[in-house]
Formats: sequence, structure tokens, C-alpha cells
Amino acid sequence: MNSFLQLTAVVGISALGAGGTYLIKGPPVRTLVCDPARLKPDEVCLSQVTEPVLWIDARLRREWEMDGLPGSLLWNTDPKEDLAIFEATVAERLLETPRVVVYCGDESCGISRQVADRIRALGLAEEVKVLHGGWRTLSEAGRIKGSN
Repeated sequence: MNSFLQLTAVVGISALGAGGTYLIKGPPVRTLVCDPARLKPDEVCLSQVTEPVLWIDARLRREWEMDGLPGSLLWNTDPKEDLAIFEATVAERLLETPRVVVYCGDESCGISRQVADRIRALGLAEEVKVLHGGWRTLSEAGRIKGSN
């Protein structure tokens, strides 16, 4: 058998195996898993968040306006934004709710940690956490309008 036929046979058998697995087991699970034992000290899993809490969206304004968590406030590091307005808005709301959870796009976004550090530095809240998985976790949990 020449090498082209061998390659075709290997690819065909592999494709049949992959297709069979997909049909039997279904598509791969791509949800984020949050293990509290592996979190950084300032992170929190969505299942650990207890209300009342003030949600801070650290994404860009257009993303927050499009699909932010209902009731959340915007606070990001965009140089076009006014940091003093963010601070004043959040400080006012923290009188009602002294606990904060900051989220951004996904688990690799560092902006939420920067915003959380800024809130801690200002001494505006009793407890400030970063949501593990960010907006993606909220979307997967159905907390975002229009998400499943």
C-alpha cells in the first residue's frame, strides 16, 4: 500500500472514531470550573457570592452598555473615562452595600484586579473580590440578559 492510501486510511478511521465519540458523548463541555481551593486570595467563585453585593464591570463602556450585569456599575481603566466619576458613583453606592465583586471579560482579564486594588486603596469597601471567570461565568450562569 502506498503512503497516500495509508494516510487516507488513518484519517478516515480517526474521523469515524471522533464522529462516533461526538454522537455518543455529545459536544465537549466548555464551561468554566471554579475550584475554591485553587483561587487567589482576592478571587471568588460565583457560587460563593452572597447578596447584597455591588457588582462592578471593569470592561469597556460599550461592552457594559451592551451586555453588562443588570444593576452593575462601570469602572474601568480606559484613559477616555473620568476616574473621579467612577469613584464618586461607587462610593455613593457603597454606603448601601459594603461588599464589592469586580468582573471583566474572562478569567485572564487583569483589569478587574486593577480596579479591585484601586477600590481597596481608597478604602471604599469592607470586602472587595474579583470574580473568577469574569463576565463569561455570569453569562454561563444565565445572569446576563439574553444568555442561556
